[in-house]
Amino acid sequence: MLKKMNNVNLPVTSLSNQIIDKDIILLLYQDMLLGRSFEDMCAQMYYRGKMFGFVHLYNGQEAISTGIIKSLISQDYVCSTYRDHVHALSKGVNPKYVMAELFGKETGCSKGRGGSMHIFSAQHNFLGGFAFIGEGIPVAIGAAFQSIYKKQLINQNGLLSVTACFFGDGTTNNGQFFECLNMSVLWKLPVIFVVENNQWAIGMAHNRATSLPEVHKKAQAFGLPGIEVDGMDVLAIRIVAEDAIKRARSGEGPTLIEALTYRFRGHSLADPDELRSREEKNAWLARDPIKRLKKYILSEKIAEINTLNEIELKVKKDINDSVDFALSSPEPKLEDLKRYLFAED
Repeated sequence: MLKKMNNVNLPVTSLSNQIIDKDIILLLYQDMLLGRSFEDMCAQMYYRGKMFGFVHLYNGQEAISTGIIKSLISQDYVCSTYRDHVHALSKGVNPKYVMAELFGKETGCSKGRGGSMHIFSAQHNFLGGFAFIGEGIPVAIGAAFQSIYKKQLINQNGLLSVTACFFGDGTTNNGQFFECLNMSVLWKLPVIFVVENNQWAIGMAHNRATSLPEVHKKAQAFGLPGIEVDGMDVLAIRIVAEDAIKRARSGEGPTLIEALTYRFRGHSLADPDELRSREEKNAWLARDPIKRLKKYILSEKIAEINTLNEIELKVKKDINDSVDFALSSPEPKLEDLKRYLFAED
């Protein structure tokens, strides 16, 4: 169920009543906390002059990354956006390599050449962030297609690899979105399209930029399931994700998931964030996905506060270690300026 606030859909659902294993719930909590803490540290380092260029943070949207990606397996793929740090962390990329990349260091996961918007890790099947909206969708389609190709034409044994493709509400008005949804249904590709609808496309309110604000309904035109979910509820997202992944892996094709969420910071760290009303911000801040899960864990007696404190201390240490690693890492060498432009033997 949704309620309207300033022409914005605000989900009012509660955390899921479905039984989820205690260890999984604590894993979800730790992953969301890692993402939030990492982004908060990024803000500190950016304003201290340790990072350059545009840096887009993910604060407030952690339940989506955690709920979707932690439902995947290692052989699955993730395709991100320019708001990609937390997606990479959820996929298992070590925080120190992501932080080093943001510092432009040789030890970064993209060797210091990509920066904030181009996090990449072949080892983790993390296909990268993309600076322009919609760029990642065709890449995700290619990843999903090769999974089908290897199984059907090369007769490769094993499970189909699923690709999770993330993008924002503004992207759903672009051509790549419609073209790739159509192709994915025609070929029954194992891909999940995840719309992180944070209500704002840079400085334009979502409801002012599209003729159909309810993005999940756009799936009807192409014949794939379109699901709306509370993007501030990690357990609800996980349930939806598991169904979509099962459908994709069994060869039934794609699913479009619209997760209603909100970014707690400006579009980027260079954005003064003066366009959104205080009332709107406060309404969403009250639904902080990390605080909601923590409250749920304690009220349901899933774990004691001491256990959560230990998780928080571990996350804090990992973040501090990542900064130390980035600060002590070497800069790329000038003579390697053109390295990695082409494949090497």
